[in-house]
Amino acid sequence: MLSTFADIFLTVEFFSASVRFAMPLAVASSGEIISERGGIVNIGLEGMMLAGALGGMMGSFYTNSPWVGMLCGILAGGLVAAIHAFMVVTLAADQVVSGAALNIGVLGMTTFVFRAVYGITERPIVAHFEAWPVPVLSRIPFIGPILFSQIPLVYVTYVVVALVSVVLFRTMWGLGIQSVGEHPRAADSVGLHVDRLRYMAVILCGFLAGLAGTFFSLGQLYTFIEGMTGGRGFIVLAVVIVANWSPTRAALVALLFGAAEAVGLRLQALDIGIPYHFALAFPYVLTLIVYAGLAGRTRMPHALGLPYVKD
Repeated sequence: MLSTFADIFLTVEFFSASVRFAMPLAVASSGEIISERGGIVNIGLEGMMLAGALGGMMGSFYTNSPWVGMLCGILAGGLVAAIHAFMVVTLAADQVVSGAALNIGVLGMTTFVFRAVYGITERPIVAHFEAWPVPVLSRIPFIGPILFSQIPLVYVTYVVVALVSVVLFRTMWGLGIQSVGEHPRAADSVGLHVDRLRYMAVILCGFLAGLAGTFFSLGQLYTFIEGMTGGRGFIVLAVVIVANWSPTRAALVALLFGAAEAVGLRLQALDIGIPYHFALAFPYVLTLIVYAGLAGRTRMPHALGLPYVKD
């Protein structure tokens, strides 16, 4: 039994898949942390990721370049985020309601656009990212194939997490973002433009959510399928809370959920009598368990979810 378990779950292939599945969660978590550190809850992550998936697929389809597709996905996510920022910052709308409405609207819009352009039956395969082993590093025993024999989007994730950690905690701009998320009126009193900083935080979150969305269309399925993000935007919200709003911790927590997804796929492949519905639900069940276990033990930014209206 133990030998069989090790042969299935303690392999390079399993850990490599865990890293790969963690990529969109880690990237989107970094964006959500920026937004929430600025005081804005972004429930619309799912819609932004879905817009990024469609934008990435269409960009790659028309240019035959996954890198251009990635850029298009980033811009698509940022566009949806700009709508959310206008609603919650300029109009002071309820942040949860705005995000939920965006999720529903983007799901319908992406489905409509895809079917209008490609039809109901056509499912084009586009230029996508292939695995690219990093010279020298990929040859490190065990660790090399896991971390450095991935698609380029995974390497982009490493850079994004590191940059967000540095910018958010080691720069004046990052400290400004945190100040408007903790006490916007005090930040305003010392000359910081609260609305501008919050706009930037939300739109940057959208860019990273769009980047995460391109993983599904350019790094996994190589096409677009309606609702292909599969609720991972909501998993990201749990990741951020569990990580206590830290980008590096969020990357590690994302790796845990990536491993849960890899376990679910392995359970389906084993055909050991467990209903496949349970295997598919495993990452989401784990999300509920982890979130319930840490409820009340984390400290959110004081002004999170609260609109700021200048006197």
